[in-house]
Amino acid sequence: MLVEATEPFRLAEKSAKYLLRFLGVVPEVAVVLGSGWRGAAEGLGDLEAEVPARALPGFVEPGVRGHEGRLQAVRVKGRPLLFLLGRVHLYEGLSPAEVVHAVRTAVLAGAKTVVLTNAAGSLRAELSPGEPVLVRDHINLTGASPLCGGPPPSRYAERFLDLTDLYSSRLRQAAKAPSPGLREGIYAALRGPHYETPAEVAMLRSLGADLVGMSTALEAIAARHLGAEVLALSLVTNHAAGVSPAPLDHGEVLAAGASAAPRLGRLLAEVLPRL
Repeated sequence: MLVEATEPFRLAEKSAKYLLRFLGVVPEVAVVLGSGWRGAAEGLGDLEAEVPARALPGFVEPGVRGHEGRLQAVRVKGRPLLFLLGRVHLYEGLSPAEVVHAVRTAVLAGAKTVVLTNAAGSLRAELSPGEPVLVRDHINLTGASPLCGGPPPSRYAERFLDLTDLYSSRLRQAAKAPSPGLREGIYAALRGPHYETPAEVAMLRSLGADLVGMSTALEAIAARHLGAEVLALSLVTNHAAGVSPAPLDHGEVLAAGASAAPRLGRLLAEVLPRL
């Protein structure tokens, strides 16, 4: 079992080597584009290379509408960035190691900063659909961790990771410099794929959460374990059950992202060069 536990790291190392061959450049920042964020990244810089996820060892193609299985090297104001178009989720029947494999690959390929974006339901009436929110902290209710199992190989940090500054205060301040009105919130990560009940939403609010979604937390832990700084941005796409009187629908998530794309694009254009 202890030998098997090293395999996710070895697989990510192998995948990083393949990725660098495809890209021809070492990325400084990796950006995971979640539901609703694809349009925001268009036109941010010059596309230098692209690789399908299926061409890289260990990658699983996303099976959810709105998530593409591609990686792009994009130069933004002279800086090499890696955009991961789409992600995979626990609710697709995948393991935590598979969920975080793309982020591990990006960090091992050289990215010192990881930007995680997602679509989230609002637990607060004052956080409205279409609004981007900085993640200040998270509550991981998925019942999973990418650090479970045997210890990582000796060349990596131990499993007992300090998450005090998981969502880097330095990066959050850098993000807020061009957008002082950008609000912060606590993200509750659940396994999904179903949306939460009104009682669950009430529970999450009592725990101090402001946003709820089905991603991000495991990726953030995996990136921080490898030494990367993490910044996370949620796009509020809907009010959660019990806050919203209307039924919830994934199409609503994608529509909110399309509508907010110009605003999100301006935000990323301001934030990414500062990281």
